[in-house]
Amino acid sequence: MVRIGLLGCGNVGRIIAAHQDGFTVEALFDRLPDHAEELARICGAPAYADFQEFISQDFDICVEAASVLAVREYAPKILENGKHILILSVGALSDTNFRKILLDVARAQGKKIHIPSGAIMGLDNLKVGCISRIDSVLLRTTKSPESLGMQVSHRTLAFRGKANECIKQFPKNINVSVALSLAVHHDVDVELWADPDVDRNIHDIFVSGEFGEASIRVVNHPSPDNPATSYLAALSVLSLLKNLDSPLVIGS
Repeated sequence: MVRIGLLGCGNVGRIIAAHQDGFTVEALFDRLPDHAEELARICGAPAYADFQEFISQDFDICVEAASVLAVREYAPKILENGKHILILSVGALSDTNFRKILLDVARAQGKKIHIPSGAIMGLDNLKVGCISRIDSVLLRTTKSPESLGMQVSHRTLAFRGKANECIKQFPKNINVSVALSLAVHHDVDVELWADPDVDRNIHDIFVSGEFGEASIRVVNHPSPDNPATSYLAALSVLSLLKNLDSPLVIGS
């Protein structure tokens, strides 16, 4: 049974703690102590107000369900304290210098950095495709104007460019593009659309290369208690944790 420490006790953290299948939650930490204490009352795991006390507890992997800023602040310390880490806020790894530092620490400590598929599907297949030459990757994401902090009356292109540029304008909307970049080892072209006629996040992925061509469309339902969070992202964490210790491994 995999033992986890949960960093971030918001909506996704609550979903993880409520579905302990193949893993157990052993410790909780949130920069807002009342969030951790509330989740502790629900799931029974102890909450810690001090990060060092939290990371010193006896668990195998720290699951980050907080924010890009939390990854930047805590991820190196998690690895240095001998824990594996699962990063949901993968946008933090768009910073190549930070990513290199984190990988160096992980190698030195003999620990793993796990990235779930998040709000999309098909990362395993794309990893297979990139063994050969990848020519182009396009992510076209469509969201409601409200979720992007915009007010528009018709479908509007909010951003077109590379994934590492998107973070400057839309820091909360780049996790998918960064996960794609890491999976295929290729720059991802990003189109971000605001559409007042949609009430769910839509991700269209187009990849071409030596393997052929692939297109994937994912239409996400929001999390039950937080419309700003993709339910699929939370489920992808549960799937990774459930299968982390399984003797049967499917996919690349």
